[in-house]
Amino acid sequence: MSAPLQQSFSQLQHFINEHVVGQPALVERMVLALLCDGHLLLEGAPGLAKTRANKTLASGVEADFHRIQFTPDLLPADLTGSDIYHPEDGSFRFNQGPLFHNLILADEINRAPAKVQSALLESMEERQITIGSTSHPLPKLFLVMATQNPIEQEGTYPLPEAQLDRFLLHVRIDYPDREASRKILALSRNEALEALGTSPAPVAEPLTQETLFAARKEVMKLHLAESVESYIIELVEATRTPAPYGEALARWLQWGASPRGAIAIERAARATAWLNGRDFVTPEDVQQVAPDALRHRIILSYEAAADGVTAQHCIEEIMRRVPSP
Repeated sequence: MSAPLQQSFSQLQHFINEHVVGQPALVERMVLALLCDGHLLLEGAPGLAKTRANKTLASGVEADFHRIQFTPDLLPADLTGSDIYHPEDGSFRFNQGPLFHNLILADEINRAPAKVQSALLESMEERQITIGSTSHPLPKLFLVMATQNPIEQEGTYPLPEAQLDRFLLHVRIDYPDREASRKILALSRNEALEALGTSPAPVAEPLTQETLFAARKEVMKLHLAESVESYIIELVEATRTPAPYGEALARWLQWGASPRGAIAIERAARATAWLNGRDFVTPEDVQQVAPDALRHRIILSYEAAADGVTAQHCIEEIMRRVPSP
């Protein structure tokens, strides 16, 4: 394992935490997504620094960043781009849309209708966009970080299961504690003073794409014991056939996680181990990331909804009942 590579990511994580106060779990998940080459779905009430965190990450990485505000009147071509007719020579040439950037912030993704949401499917999975009969490759570094607001449901369109499954992790963001709130006030005052002309805060050296890709190779080479791999498979299998783990789980779970669920757990667990300076994955790494990897991949029954049971509760119950190696 390369100490300089790990130090670069530690510096990136520290830089984001300095500008996004009170959300260490969110910052960690964003760094995991970078290391795992996966997309992130962020869910939280307004004002919890979801957008700010994405912008700060973009300023700490050597990459192009673009923010897309999803609205009900958005069209698929507003994301992908389209063929533009040029009358001077009678030809059509492709004009790239905002998805042709490295880091994409899909702000309030559930405010756009299904036709627009489906425009993201091909780009998130196959890293390309097809217009007519021509496919256009996206950049090698391509990461979608989508936000949605759970308390404003009027005028929103729930994400379809096929698109939810393409997100590596579904992260729920809570309010900061009292001490973090004090730090947020101080940070806001300092930024206001900087805007009024005082000395700006030093900017960290951006993480290069070369460093990022080298770190990804190290993450994938970490040792994963057969017992830990079996543990991951067992957790996912318990969402599909929950009856052996309890009658209640069998009533609550209608559909289990897809194979992407196991892939997401393994890769996120590898990245967690790497960030902690280990060259092997532990069951604790798996337990740390499993809820965020499975939460959006299971479908509950009507009976679970009637009983007030949440996806989080089901996952916690599964993790209690599946034996750890």
